[in-house]
Amino acid sequence: IEKLMAANIGTMIPGASPDACHTFRITRDADIEVRESEAEDLLEMMEQNLKARRFGSVTRLEVQSTMPKEMVEHLKTHLDVENEDLYVIDGPLKLVDISAAADLPRPDLKYKPIKTTTPKSFKGESMFDVIKRGDVMLHHPYIPYSLVTDFIAEAADDPNVRAIKMCLYRLGKESPIPPLLIKASEQGKQVTVLIELKARFDEGNNIEWAKKLEEAGVHVIYGLLGLKTHAKTSLIVREEEDGLRRYVHAATGNYNPQTSSAYTDLGLLTADERIGYEVSELFNFLTVYAQRGDFNKLMVAPINLRETMLANIAREAENARAGRPARIIAKLNRLADSEMVNAFYDASKAGVKIDLIVRGICTLRAGIPGISENITVRSVVGRLLEHSRVYYFENGGEPDIYIGSSDLMPRNLDRRVETLTPVEDPDIKKYLRDEYLEMYLRDTAKTHFLQPDGSYVKAEVAEGEELFNAQEAFQFAKPIPYLDGAGESNDQGRKYDV
Repeated sequence: IEKLMAANIGTMIPGASPDACHTFRITRDADIEVRESEAEDLLEMMEQNLKARRFGSVTRLEVQSTMPKEMVEHLKTHLDVENEDLYVIDGPLKLVDISAAADLPRPDLKYKPIKTTTPKSFKGESMFDVIKRGDVMLHHPYIPYSLVTDFIAEAADDPNVRAIKMCLYRLGKESPIPPLLIKASEQGKQVTVLIELKARFDEGNNIEWAKKLEEAGVHVIYGLLGLKTHAKTSLIVREEEDGLRRYVHAATGNYNPQTSSAYTDLGLLTADERIGYEVSELFNFLTVYAQRGDFNKLMVAPINLRETMLANIAREAENARAGRPARIIAKLNRLADSEMVNAFYDASKAGVKIDLIVRGICTLRAGIPGISENITVRSVVGRLLEHSRVYYFENGGEPDIYIGSSDLMPRNLDRRVETLTPVEDPDIKKYLRDEYLEMYLRDTAKTHFLQPDGSYVKAEVAEGEELFNAQEAFQFAKPIPYLDGAGESNDQGRKYDV
């Protein structure tokens, strides 16, 4: 486009020469300062801040390598940019625009569609009945995200459902979930939605949905003062023959069907009374109608997640020193909390074997003699964005496994509302340990190992050995225990009559 503009610049600016045209690109500060304590209306403040973002200070200037020095200096002066924020590019600017080529009709140049499976037990049977029989683990995108939307849709239509409560962090423009919540509210159900207005770069979508939900009579709240709500949790209260029963969906990913096809995430569906009670306490806490609850099952930030995680790591260290089985496997997006890093070091020195699968930032250094020689850190970066968080503790032969929304960073542990939910079903625990996590530990195709100096080295394979790609293998892996001969499909979500 810029070449077309340059070639025809004379039609827009008479006398201008194409030879004097040079491309530049600026990046503005996208941080939004939110002084919640001073806001009379947080929604209105966020709308004003979004408009102001377009005029944020310039933090980076990219220029073509052919741009004359005088022109570069002119831009630096008027945009108030220093040399350290100037980037001279020999090639096209804003490479992300080239992603538009992915929309071209060339299936021969694209990945084959992800093979998905839909459990037979979910076909023609109430999801409430399925969940009552036992916990269900969903693994997206290998199990279609439409099952989550089906669950909300069934709850919206079910005359026995009394209340629906959800934490919504990132909502796509075309998300089917808010219309279903509006439908549920119109049918007389108590619907409470916590929408995080401060979800970076999704503020606009969230604001629009918040307005629509409020107009429809849904009870919309924006979280606690000074904290982002990053938890991915839903609670459905249903009246049944033996009284009220709570159904919980605890997930690692956002309620966003668009990203669910590109991210790997886990979701737990359970009717466990203890978990249901604590999720109910969580929503009471978030709606400011109650004091902080006592969480014995859930890890909730900023209440008990940090101290419980540290206690679990310390327990593994104590078990190792006592000669009992000790092991830690953690899969997360980022590890950058110094207290957690030091706890892993202490456990390693005690003899605990620790495998960390960290996709992005990791401030821990693995393989340092006397400090972290028992720790391995690998990053798996493939076709799908690894987004699930799973924490496994051997616990002397009685393993504890948690899934949820939290990474191990100060912001997650101290400045956000996060949840990690225990997996209690023995079959699902076994699946997560022996199949799910083991797949990532076996990966050699998309894995890089962190070195003691902070560099990463691609996984090696022996001569003649084939590369193992975990993301591809999940499409053909042994079914999760409850799948009872799941049938194949490529359902990426369906339309809902709302």
